[in-house]
Amino acid sequence: MRIETKRLVMRPWREDDAAALFRYASDPEVGPAAGWAPHKSEEDSLHILRTVLINDHTWAITIAPSERAVGSIGIPVGKNEKENGEHEIGYWIGKPFWGNGYVPEAVRALLGLYFAFGAERIWCAHAEGNDKSRRVIEKCGFRYRFSAPWQSSLGDVRNSLFYAIEAEEFDDD
Repeated sequence: MRIETKRLVMRPWREDDAAALFRYASDPEVGPAAGWAPHKSEEDSLHILRTVLINDHTWAITIAPSERAVGSIGIPVGKNEKENGEHEIGYWIGKPFWGNGYVPEAVRALLGLYFAFGAERIWCAHAEGNDKSRRVIEKCGFRYRFSAPWQSSLGDVRNSLFYAIEAEEFDDD
């Protein structure tokens, strides 16, 4: 499924995105802020595409009209899926695209889609100190709920701040 906004196209990830994924996911300022290690090679990126990103609930963020992936957004389903109409959203975008409002635009589009299909609440979290992600969360109308320790895939334990937005709170304007 493709999701289009005024400036973005979110499309399914493909194996031929490995070079673009590596270009942005190898940046030491991108992954560690979200709790994952920078990619070391295109082969690493291809492995992540095959095992994590290529699925029905994760999209490559592209800046229209280009098809080049510059980030990712998803509402994963499976082991972390919430019960009773609750889901969790995650995202990242390459450093050259920070500060342009692309991530809030992508988040709002995905919130609108999931709420239209019956989601009741969507959660989002960020590690303490990740102010860029916090600003995205606040711009999109999420409200702070609680903090808890979280072990990242890097092996460290971080304080994570959890936010949620209810379907009736969402304003897609």
